[in-house]
Amino acid sequence: MQQRTLDEATGTRVSALCLGAMPFGTTVDEETSFAILDRFVEAGGTTIDTANCYSFWVPGGQGGESENVLGRWLKDRGGRDRLTIASKVGSGLAADGGAEGLAPEVIRTELEGTLRRLGTDHLDLYYAHREDRSTPDEETIAAFHQAVTEGRTRTLGASNHAAWRLAETRSLAQRRGWTPYTAVQQRWSYLRPRPGTTLPEGGHVHATDDLLDYVHSHRLTFFAYTTLLWGAYSRPGQPLPEHYDHPGTERRLRALAKVSAELGASPVQVVLSWLIGGEPAVVPIIGVSSVAQLDECLAAADLELPGELRQVLDEAV
Repeated sequence: MQQRTLDEATGTRVSALCLGAMPFGTTVDEETSFAILDRFVEAGGTTIDTANCYSFWVPGGQGGESENVLGRWLKDRGGRDRLTIASKVGSGLAADGGAEGLAPEVIRTELEGTLRRLGTDHLDLYYAHREDRSTPDEETIAAFHQAVTEGRTRTLGASNHAAWRLAETRSLAQRRGWTPYTAVQQRWSYLRPRPGTTLPEGGHVHATDDLLDYVHSHRLTFFAYTTLLWGAYSRPGQPLPEHYDHPGTERRLRALAKVSAELGASPVQVVLSWLIGGEPAVVPIIGVSSVAQLDECLAAADLELPGELRQVLDEAV
């Protein structure tokens, strides 16, 4: 699987596909999780994404399950130095039931917990999982920079941030000589929700044209989540969520079916190839619950999408 540079300063690299570990330990059992991780690494995948809060919303979940399973797999299989591990802070539950936020003490405490559960002394990428406008940006960015200087994470990222907030926080870091966010993680896929729709999934923020333009012009690395829309591309005829019910969706699905037929590839593989080869180039985070689902996704890493077929997909709006 091809690799690309995440951060020139540290030499951190990421694979063309990133494995999302969110369901591990909750909706995906440990044995299956290990099998998925094994197959991903066997195929040349190096980049794995988790978070301290995964998955407290699942019945019986408390948060930390994903990191615990990943930590046990790392201990059993080894090879930590060959992997790029990303985790996040900011969306865990606070004592009052709200989001934990990005206060310095939260960042320090939660990072210690993440490293303990993963059984490692550092992350390769640490995200601010969501905005926290109740904490001064200077305090948040200083705490993240301290984590870098102490060697507990190599690079930083922002997830679910508005474009102007991303620009503002990066500018602040650069003025202070601190480590800026160099990765961005946002919701993005081939199908788009109806304009002006508020996503029903709490905390999800969809990428905007402004954010994509900022990422492209500043040469940041863009990771996309919910890329496969809960299996919608692989189950034709299954109703999509209401906020995807608009004329543009039908046009895009027809274009996707046409391109898939011409390439002899599945819609899932075409969507992932479209993301990987776009501008900006995207690192899709793939969430799967079986090795068979993973294998379908892995084939997309080698799928070449000719320019004329990309144009068919792009022009269906």
